[in-house]
Amino acid sequence: MLINTFIHIPGIGPATEKKIWQSNILSWKDDKQFSSINLSASKIEDIKKFIKKSNHHLEMNAPQFFESRLPSNQHFRLFPEFRDSCAYLDIETTGLNVYSTITTIALYDGKHIKYFIQGKNLASFPDEIQKYKVLITYNGRSFDIPFIEEYFNIKLTQSQIDLRYILNHLGFKGGLKKCEKAMDIGREELDGVDGYFAVLLWNEYKRNNNQKALETLLAYNIEDVINLESLMIKSYNLNIGKTPFYRSHKIKEPPKPDNPLKADLKTIGSLKGRYY
Repeated sequence: MLINTFIHIPGIGPATEKKIWQSNILSWKDDKQFSSINLSASKIEDIKKFIKKSNHHLEMNAPQFFESRLPSNQHFRLFPEFRDSCAYLDIETTGLNVYSTITTIALYDGKHIKYFIQGKNLASFPDEIQKYKVLITYNGRSFDIPFIEEYFNIKLTQSQIDLRYILNHLGFKGGLKKCEKAMDIGREELDGVDGYFAVLLWNEYKRNNNQKALETLLAYNIEDVINLESLMIKSYNLNIGKTPFYRSHKIKEPPKPDNPLKADLKTIGSLKGRYY
């Protein structure tokens, strides 16, 4: 999709990009046809120079160049070209105040599911995350990423696709779970478990060494990143449906991977009975 994109070029907005597409200039390779558009010779020359620069950064596998020049609700355009270096990311914490800490982190790259647990392997997360060029989250720009940076005292320099902005632009508003339901993405036995309940699960694990509570928390955390892939592809296809590329660029959604951890219904029922 990036080679069909023009709105990252200075001075070109959505209306002009649409005008370019309607003039049958559908990719950077068609730059010789810009003379057919009612633009000044200097403007056309500037566009061609920027296309050359864009080609260079795409060849260099540098998503930051495009991320910084695209609106947040258009970051879906990064996905096809950088899909092999993307990671779906979600964290769980002890709360939202200044004393809160990270309890678990789930990571999914479309092939492998990885998870990190406070007191076990959480310290290995900063090295692991460096393997990826693009991080895909829901509200990660405001929550997950700043929380991680503060907790580990690091700076995550990867490009970000925050699905909150993309889905909001499509008319899907609310939290992650609400967007999932709007797109018919189910959670089976984890339906109804939320961020507050994740804190209860962690506390139950720490206070009583309840391994079933930890496994349920991890299952919940992992379900988040698995579902992020579905949301990413569904939202990408919905956006592509509004362009001339709705047939050629549509991405087939892969089968949902099995969650390696299972929620314990007895633990869920016990905590709900105690706290709800």
